[in-house]
Amino acid sequence: MNWKTELDELARREAFAREMGGVDKVKRQHDQGRLTVRERIDRLIDKGSFHEIGAVSGIGEYDPTGELKTVTPANCVFGRARVDGRTVVVVGDDFTVRGGSADASISAKPLMAEEMAHDFRLPIFRIIEGSGGGGSVKTIETKGAANLPGGIGGTRWYRFTTENLSRVPVVALGLGSVAGLGAARLAASHYSIMTRKSAMFVAGPPVVKALGQNLSKEELGGADIQTKAGAIDHAVDTEEEAFACARRFLSYLPSSVYELPPTLPCIDNPERTEEALMKAVPRNRKQVYKVRPIIESVVDKGSFFEVASNFGKPIIVGLARLEGRAVMVLASDSFHYGGSWTADACQKVVRWVDFAETFHLPIVYLMDCPGFMIGLDAEKAATIRHGVRAMAAVNQTTVPWCTVILRNAFGVAGVVHQPADRFSIRYAWPSAYWGSLPLEGGIEAAYRADIDAAEDKAAKLKEIEERLNKLRSPFRSAEKFWVEEIIDPRKTRSLLCEFARLAEPLRKAGPPENMTIRP
Repeated sequence: MNWKTELDELARREAFAREMGGVDKVKRQHDQGRLTVRERIDRLIDKGSFHEIGAVSGIGEYDPTGELKTVTPANCVFGRARVDGRTVVVVGDDFTVRGGSADASISAKPLMAEEMAHDFRLPIFRIIEGSGGGGSVKTIETKGAANLPGGIGGTRWYRFTTENLSRVPVVALGLGSVAGLGAARLAASHYSIMTRKSAMFVAGPPVVKALGQNLSKEELGGADIQTKAGAIDHAVDTEEEAFACARRFLSYLPSSVYELPPTLPCIDNPERTEEALMKAVPRNRKQVYKVRPIIESVVDKGSFFEVASNFGKPIIVGLARLEGRAVMVLASDSFHYGGSWTADACQKVVRWVDFAETFHLPIVYLMDCPGFMIGLDAEKAATIRHGVRAMAAVNQTTVPWCTVILRNAFGVAGVVHQPADRFSIRYAWPSAYWGSLPLEGGIEAAYRADIDAAEDKAAKLKEIEERLNKLRSPFRSAEKFWVEEIIDPRKTRSLLCEFARLAEPLRKAGPPENMTIRP
């Protein structure tokens, strides 16, 4: 006697799981240009590496004799898998079963995925499509009572979802309509991606219509809206691109805060020089320039991976490698308010500096910041309050920093180019220009009496400006050792690679003592 009968029954139930919501629902998913959850998992992970947990869970239908007729599977699929050889947790919503709603879910499954990631210190990928919350309005009738958000026994999932942010890499992919708790799961991540045909919102168009706002899904929560607001980090055209971005993002990170980021072999010469850097920053200080080519010139070729490009645009943020070592890169973008820190740019700094601290990434800052954004809109946005929070985030870091001042460094925002009161490495290009305030506008205030007394006010203003500009030379500051080094721009890559080598033994695995990562 053996157990073949039971194994045959197990195979039969697993077959029901693979049918998902049925042939018609799967076809509808494909006809709308979207993959099923199982196809998504297969394309995200290393081929054949998925070990599913709870595949046969769902709602069974039995005949009068107690024999199983069919099983409608739970619309959460999860398990362990490998991504580039590394073990991860993958959890996905099955939209073919009740549209990914909690009505057809078993709440213990997504909870167990988060617990597994937390306790085994594994990165987690969430593939999200649907609401995944307390159910629809109809649930009140089917359950016989109204769900109390956060009611008895209802907060464990929330604890692990937020705690994982300070423990393991969390990547979330929004691949369809995502609402309610689904939106929270998407936003509660270190890196979130959505396709341009997807949409995310706290409440969908039918609910929002009650407010008098008659909007389509795209108008309410499309990719342009969510990436500009900073709720989503990246929008791509296809699901395949989303999977590639998710895998690449993880490649820069350790599996948990208890490990260090991996160092990869590098064939790019650390002493490589780029002549183009000699004229990358124009002499005309009012002229904008492209900083992304500068980034690409100094990091390992092809290694820069930008995140959140549509949010807080005065600051560019991304992951990169220096001689194979992973680093976080911040860079000022003069095309947006001259690189001035706006309220959203400050929020961006807070989030990604926290992230770098959490996962032990040294930080490189290519700086050109004329200060905080000024004017009525800036004051209404509480820019200074967000700026002080950015300062606190920078000052709380313990990871090594290296700052290269490309051009401007002014005001309080100019101060926030390195952590306060601890050693960090700093260089300045010959194009650097700094002070408490820019001369433009400041001369008229400080020298008003001299200018008003002059016969030729314009000539007097020009005379004062030229005199002060000579004193503003970075070489004058270097004479007084107010700045450590002025360097040839062509040596920047070599010095940054040296910084990464110096930083490597200083990185310490383990949870940050003074930081809490914010989604």
